Amino acid sequence: MDLNKYTARLREDLIAAAALGDEKTQATAAALAAATESSARLVLLAALSDLAAELSAELGDRTVQLSFDGTEAKVDLRKKPSTDDHPTFEEMTGDISRVTLRLVEQMKSKAEEAAAQSGQSLNSWLSSAVSGALRDQMRGYGPKRDI
Repeated sequence: MDLNKYTARLREDLIAAAALGDEKTQATAAALAAATESSARLVLLAALSDLAAELSAELGDRTVQLSFDGTEAKVDLRKKPSTDDHPTFEEMTGDISRVTLRLVEQMKSKAEEAAAQSGQSLNSWLSSAVSGALRDQMRGYGPKRDI
């Protein structure tokens, strides 16, 4: 879903309303429309995020995931992971190893947001992600490698 068409519509509506005024009013409206476009996009993103959260709460075993790429919003309906898929920390056995992981800041921020949305610490979320990737690879769903 391209958010530009919605912000463009807001801009056009403001300019159309200002067409009733003089040239100075029209110029002011055009400047205000351009200046508020980013803010309108953020408001739309917040509304979509709230809607996704409300839908996820109502769907039970499914969750609505939003991802954003520039002005493009993408919606994905996913099955919520069951607690059987990921053992709790208490259920895990064995020695614990410390790993230093270097991520670009944007990826780290997105990982922290994802962890917060799933009610986990970043460390637990990353451990679950690695566990899921290993499980998928063992099942043959992992990335293909050229030999």
